[in-house]
Order: sequence, then C-alpha cells, then structure tokens
Amino acid sequence: MSNTTVADPRKLAAAESAAALVQDGMIVGLGSGSTASLAVRALGRRVAEGLRFTGIPTSEKTAELARSLSMTLSTLAEHSRIAITIDGADEVELGSLDLIKGLGGALLREKLVAAATERLVIVVDESKLVTRLAAERRPLPVEVVAFGWQTTAERLKALGADWTLRTVEGGRPFVTDGGNYTLDCRFQTVPPAIDLQRQLDQTIGVVDHGLFLGMTSQVIIGAANGVSVLRRES
Repeated sequence: MSNTTVADPRKLAAAESAAALVQDGMIVGLGSGSTASLAVRALGRRVAEGLRFTGIPTSEKTAELARSLSMTLSTLAEHSRIAITIDGADEVELGSLDLIKGLGGALLREKLVAAATERLVIVVDESKLVTRLAAERRPLPVEVVAFGWQTTAERLKALGADWTLRTVEGGRPFVTDGGNYTLDCRFQTVPPAIDLQRQLDQTIGVVDHGLFLGMTSQVIIGAANGVSVLRRES
C-alpha cells in the first residue's frame, strides 16, 4: 500500500487504536496484509514522534515497510517472547475469536509469531466477523510443501476440501516466504474447527494452515459507527 492510497477509514481507525497499545521498550510482532500494514504505518508515525520498540515482522513485505519507517527490527531467534502482536485476519468467529488467516500469503510466519506472543491483537473491519469459521465467504488457506504438492492436494480432497492452487501473474504458483505453495480450500461440510485443525495437522505434506484457534486476546473492529473491542470469552 502506498502513502497516496486512500485507506478505508474503518480499518484506519481500528489500526490506529491498536498501534496506541504499544509502549516504549516493547517487543512487538508486526503483522502482514492490508489492514496490518495500516497499523505498521501508524506505529511508524509514533516512531517519528519518539516511540522506541523492537519489531518482529511476519513477512518480508512487512519488514521492508517497517525499515522504510525507521523501525528497529529483530527476529524470533533473538526474542522468543513477544509482548504484543498486531495483525489482521480474514475471518473472526464471534464468541471464540478464533481466526482464519493467510489470504495474504504469510500464515506460517504469522502463526510462529502469534504462538510466541503474550497478547495477540487483531484488527479488522466488521465484514470479517462470522458466526462460524470456513463456512461462509472465504476459503481456508493451507500451506503445503512444493514437492509433490498434488499428492497433498489429493489428501486434502479426501478430507472434503475443494482446493485451488494459489497462483500469480502468468499462472505460476504463488510461493510463500518459506518456499511453499498455498492451496485455498473450501469445504462442502465444515467440521468443528478443532477437528478440522487436527485433521490438517495430521496430513502429510501440509506445512501449516490458516486456522488460528485459541490465540487471540482481543479484536479491534472498525465500523461505520466507530471502533469497538471484543475480548475472548474465558
């Protein structure tokens, strides 16, 4: 997203609210995707005003943006515990605040950072709220090993997935920062998310998937009538 792009004011308000949670000296996970980039830019404005923190980016694209905003960056190898991560999501399930992520192509690094985070803050607009994951509008991204990906796709089909290989211009497979492919999956009958997670975790060739269960601390929602916050039910 360029500086000249006009941001959705709902997303912008939510992103700025999330950025305001960061304090001096924190280790901060920096998410990927269009909404997360708004939060990174909001943090960049705070850095220009004197805020100092160390960022752990979840993608090469986010790292590039953060460097352009003069942020200090590090890695999980150097900071295994993260105070707060600000990221976006493709779906947020009401009540549980479980997520689908990965349509931006960075789900593996996003999950690694989220798993090391004390407080995962998700920034979305109200269109991302659903009553049940993977049952409505958006596919579930599944990151797979490039070698023999067709056989992995067959195993996913046996689980009930109708898959599409994610591609880029020219029809070439989209390659993640980890060198893997992504299969966007839709299910005719969607099992409970915890069961689907277990099935995917046990599928040979699957590196990871876009189900982020039990990880979210709070969701900041940008809506036409202002910003609201949801917290996970205990």
